Amino acid sequence: MDTIAIKNPFNNAAVFHVEAVSSTMDVSRELAAHGFPHGTVIVAGSQNAGRGRTPERVWRSASGNLYCTILLRYNGFQDIPQPLSLKAGLAVASAVEDFIADLPRGARPAALVKWPNDVMLCPRAAGDGANAATSASACTSGAKKVAGILSESDGKTVFIGIGVNMAQTQFPEGLREKATSVSLACGVTLESDDRFQLLEKLLFYLYREARRTDDSWRERLSARLYLKDAQVRFIAGGSGSGEAVEGTLLGVGEDGALLLLRNETGEVEAFLTGELDVYSHG
Repeated sequence: MDTIAIKNPFNNAAVFHVEAVSSTMDVSRELAAHGFPHGTVIVAGSQNAGRGRTPERVWRSASGNLYCTILLRYNGFQDIPQPLSLKAGLAVASAVEDFIADLPRGARPAALVKWPNDVMLCPRAAGDGANAATSASACTSGAKKVAGILSESDGKTVFIGIGVNMAQTQFPEGLREKATSVSLACGVTLESDDRFQLLEKLLFYLYREARRTDDSWRERLSARLYLKDAQVRFIAGGSGSGEAVEGTLLGVGEDGALLLLRNETGEVEAFLTGELDVYSHG
């Protein structure tokens, strides 16, 4: 493994790079077992066994994208910032949009958080400018997934795995309508090393979100919450549960639960597990 000379606000912990791994989560667990400190990062050029929110979902790892895991250590579960996974999604969305703003040319899509652990890129409406809040409310079509976040913990150590499609220009047929990359969404060509610029921004935003103890994250997330105030179809519970709920997506609670105003009952219900059925959304 080589080290990368980028700013890491987590006590200047090492940022390691390896060309190919099974998954950065696996390597991060090995680093934790060897005593590496809070904030240690592993970045890979490619993964051959990256995974998503459920075991059957594989993150396809094309070259030129950002694949990393950040190792965070706490004294106990009570000290882990909650809900850290949503805060990580907010950090990724902020970093992606910040990176896009620095590009010398190209489109400027909005980066939105799709509850609970994805980031979407949505074309901005004419005159929308850089107002992410307006785009979050208006973006009911045209958005595609650009990033995924996977958080795992043993009670004291948290592993935040992040995959961002950066320079990728082609997707398999089954993913073309669902996924995009920064390169495709902005209409620009990116180099492989551009992912390190994004990583530096990502670490900055993650450090900021993880350290804050107030409730302000909910306001920032609300401004970027994909399909907020829209009618949605939500699959409640674990993968494959099949329990569909329809209603208006109101926002998130203090614990990170998704808040839905159910069409059937007219009551607000909170969900801690499940996912939005985006691709059946009209």
